Amino acid sequence: MQLQETQFEQTIAEPLSFSGVGLHSGVDVSMRLIPAPAGSGVVFRRSDLDNFEIPATGRNVAKVSYATSLMRQGVLISTTEHLLSALIGLGVDNVIVEINNLEVPILDGSARPYVQAILASGTKRQRRKREYIRILKPVEVREGEGPNAKFIGVYPGEGYAIDYSIDFPTPIGQETFLGDLEAGDYANLIAPARTFGFREDEAMLRNMGLIRGASAESAIILTRDGVENGPLRFSDEFVRHKVLDLIGDLALAGRRIWGKVVAERAGHAMHTALVQRLMRDRSAWELATRTAPQTESAVEASLAFAAIA
Repeated sequence: MQLQETQFEQTIAEPLSFSGVGLHSGVDVSMRLIPAPAGSGVVFRRSDLDNFEIPATGRNVAKVSYATSLMRQGVLISTTEHLLSALIGLGVDNVIVEINNLEVPILDGSARPYVQAILASGTKRQRRKREYIRILKPVEVREGEGPNAKFIGVYPGEGYAIDYSIDFPTPIGQETFLGDLEAGDYANLIAPARTFGFREDEAMLRNMGLIRGASAESAIILTRDGVENGPLRFSDEFVRHKVLDLIGDLALAGRRIWGKVVAERAGHAMHTALVQRLMRDRSAWELATRTAPQTESAVEASLAFAAIA
């Protein structure tokens, strides 16, 4: 079943365990998600380094070329985006991520394993009201010019609307996804979409020390002729995975966004650049909680907001 939206913060109902290999490092890793108190946010804890903690916030963003990584005082947590996406997508606000190595396990290349485990065990409502980052004015990041320019922006709006367009070489081409995270179908429409890569780039990436843990079980592998290890889970799985990444990267703002995000040919670096630009411009947003309507009329059916001074 799909978790229901709540006005209050949530944590997971019980500890959850995962194990696998890191996509880029190839290292074996064990990880536990542990319930956390209200107001904690998502905190990574390196159990192999005296339980050193790294909060999942924009100020700790490190490398963002092929994955989103966090670093604090020289301690690294890599490839955080799929887990963070699952947590935001299911409305889990507070959790400790206890991990015994430097990279989150890639599992099947999507957020579905996390989602399935959380849905199976459930969540626990907490007493603290959930705070949203309510967008008040546009904030944009651009890179390049002309038809291949990259762009991402966030705008005032209702819900958490996402408009994402990609343009990759054959066989992907152009794809666009329009959706709203507040509609509550993250588990079915976004979470199953897997990461992907081109076979022709494999040698280059491995020489760069990347994708050492990649396999046909953890990523869609593409050649110029098509998908090497099909079938796809969606006809537009590639753009859906970019939306999955976006949700995980924007989670580093520390709270769920209330507004509209538009992205064209963006990626991890631009996603996190938007987070950092947004956090620097305090006039562009406010913290707000949601309150239930007092009537059942259609006009008042949507939840109202209360700004936090």
